[in-house]
Amino acid sequence: MIRGAFVELYKGLGYLKTYRNLNMLAFVKILKKFDKVTGKQVSPIYLRVVESSFFNSSDKALKLADEVEEIFVKHFAEDNKRKAMKYLKPTHRKESHAVTFFIGLFAGCFIALFVGYVIMAHITGMYRSSSDTVYMETVYPFLSMFSLLFLHFFLYGCNIYMWRKTRINYSFIFELSPTKELKFRDVFLICTISMTALVGVLFLHLSLVAKGYSYSQVQAIPALLLLVFIIVLICPFNIIYKSSRYHFLSVIRNIVLSPLYKVVMLDFFMADQLCSQIPTLRNLEYIACYYITGSYKTQDFNYCSRNTYYRDLAYAVSFLPYYWRAMQCARRWFDEGQKIHLVNLGKYVSAMLAAGAKVAYEREKNVGWLCLVVIMSTSATVYQLYWDFVKDWGLLQFNSKNPWLRDELMLRKKFIYYFSLGLNLVLRLAWLQTVFHYNFEKVDYRVTMLFLAALEVVRRGQWNFYRLENEHLNNVGKFRAVKIVPLPFHEVDDQD
Repeated sequence: MIRGAFVELYKGLGYLKTYRNLNMLAFVKILKKFDKVTGKQVSPIYLRVVESSFFNSSDKALKLADEVEEIFVKHFAEDNKRKAMKYLKPTHRKESHAVTFFIGLFAGCFIALFVGYVIMAHITGMYRSSSDTVYMETVYPFLSMFSLLFLHFFLYGCNIYMWRKTRINYSFIFELSPTKELKFRDVFLICTISMTALVGVLFLHLSLVAKGYSYSQVQAIPALLLLVFIIVLICPFNIIYKSSRYHFLSVIRNIVLSPLYKVVMLDFFMADQLCSQIPTLRNLEYIACYYITGSYKTQDFNYCSRNTYYRDLAYAVSFLPYYWRAMQCARRWFDEGQKIHLVNLGKYVSAMLAAGAKVAYEREKNVGWLCLVVIMSTSATVYQLYWDFVKDWGLLQFNSKNPWLRDELMLRKKFIYYFSLGLNLVLRLAWLQTVFHYNFEKVDYRVTMLFLAALEVVRRGQWNFYRLENEHLNNVGKFRAVKIVPLPFHEVDDQD
């Protein structure tokens, strides 16, 4: 903590030095412009006064910076100045054109492999309503899980791009290290490489099946892909964005162990993302059950759905993200004492009750349970929409100068906000599929469910932008966009 305080002090002194230089430069330019407009040569006279003034001639800030540097080198860097400067003056990672090149390269590879995979799947009829049941139950969950995961990650890269373009200080909000955080190009690179590997492996697997290989001979291929991703995620070596990977794992740990850890912005932001990834979690649970129980040896894909323990576990997975988020709200209420967190907790409780009604309806489909599903889901949807629009996005302010929006907007075109309001409303109603069970006639119902799950991920992607926009505007309004709150100089002047 003390080391961090010294780093912030040194950074602040650097900002003060820059501020002095900018003001001096401004005086020079203003006086040059004055001479040019008036035709007089008065700038040397005024510049002598400015240059001799205290703000320009004083070296107190420079001396203080040198003292901070000496103390830091002695006490926090073991008299190693180079090591100390890594903390005091960290160098930002330069964005390489090679990253952009490889994004394009792997994007092209992904498109080519995906087209080949679609053609192969169409020829073999894998995704039709009368599809190969073994393939759809054992291999398709891998495609579904990774597709939703990397679609979400791709949208996060789009969020970063838009946050930077609109000057939303997401690094400060998430408390990310400026030298180690993922840039949007890094996110796109990870997505393109991962999806290329996924589609390439599935294309190979489908090709082998089409050539006559039995499922028992090629069943391990998708599992090996998942194993590789897990190994890369937990790899202890300083490769492949180690700091970001381990930071992600620490955030997941904080979420899973809620409410034991104090909740910060990144923790509950990530927990909200998990609420949109419930199909991914259920696919992961099914895959784990399929391989851990040894069902893959006999292609007994119904074992996990027949076994009461694993079936109940699959239902429990649907509740976990809402439970974690509710526990975070309870912890924030305990730490901060604000009742608004209890109201937010109620939103996730309503979501759990709606999910419970859907589970009961899946087990026993009758009119009574259907009515309960409609009532609970409608109530939860209204609750969530209100919180999205009013609390998370800060919109629907009736007295605003921007009708139905808010006074401060980061985007210039207002129709984007109105479009996002309508889109969020429509995508929040995806649960109606549970009631109507609408499917495309020639497409397997699992593909329809994947499409609906992808729509929820897209909704979360747009939600992310407006959530951080509102947080950024609140920070700026309350002087939280900087580490130190400005001193009340006006009050001091009045007393003097």
